[in-house]
Amino acid sequence: MRILVTGKEGQVDTSLQVLGQKLGLEIIRIGLPEIDLSQPESLEPPVREARPDVIISSAAYTAVDKAETETELAQKINGDAPGVLARLAAELDIPILHLSTDYVFAGDKADAYTEADMPAPVSVYGKTKLSGETQIRAATDNHVILRTAWVYSPYGNNFVKTMLRLGETRDEVSVVADQHGCPTYALEIARALLAIAQQVVIDRDPTIRGTFHLTGQGETTWAEFATAIFKGAEKRGRKPVRVNPITTADYPTPAKRPANSRLNGDKLDDTFGLRLDPWPTSLDDCLDRLIGPKEEDPS
Repeated sequence: MRILVTGKEGQVDTSLQVLGQKLGLEIIRIGLPEIDLSQPESLEPPVREARPDVIISSAAYTAVDKAETETELAQKINGDAPGVLARLAAELDIPILHLSTDYVFAGDKADAYTEADMPAPVSVYGKTKLSGETQIRAATDNHVILRTAWVYSPYGNNFVKTMLRLGETRDEVSVVADQHGCPTYALEIARALLAIAQQVVIDRDPTIRGTFHLTGQGETTWAEFATAIFKGAEKRGRKPVRVNPITTADYPTPAKRPANSRLNGDKLDDTFGLRLDPWPTSLDDCLDRLIGPKEEDPS
């Protein structure tokens, strides 16, 4: 099976390459200089040339704060480029899988968001990602949109790697404690994407199309997540680092973040039989890859 993936240096596209090779799947990643998502029309030649069985749209503009001033650029990459990919998928009569985000929601719900909840993004980033979803739905029914959140991995830039870097030079780090979400491991996202891709290529059933939520099991706050990272690093020989919990108001940013980013993954489990590992389990794997295995207890 030939799987076309947008992106060459991101967390998810790198994870897809790593897992795809192990599974014997042909992963064709396209990125700069072959394509430039700020010029969505650049997608057409390489997509047609690749002749894929399925498209995975994983590349995105993820600079959440910069998007507040780079609105047009974010819209082209997050909104218009997925629309072009979906139209190409429709012409080629193949499915498209697209990664979206918790930022399509306002974050003011008391419980975890389900796919039935109405999107209401409060940032430019969230609005452009919602635009991508809308354009895909308008272009083809043969789509699977997967919303995820708080992505981390051994690859690219992410919260786990940032905390580890800060911990090398600091004894204490201040981290927001009033934003709640579900940390999600990019290698687990890739595992789910490849499983879904293989199923939708051979099965035209419309009930396995649509929008789904894809996150690690369990919920936490950024401060609690940071604490787990530092404790895991300490078990692997790093020095201890304290986490100072602060509020969102203590750390103002240009873009507003959802206070509640929790996504309910029951629909994904019911439809595909997929449920990602609990985030502490995945964090252990990530730290093993970044630092090494835990040191043995001398006792």
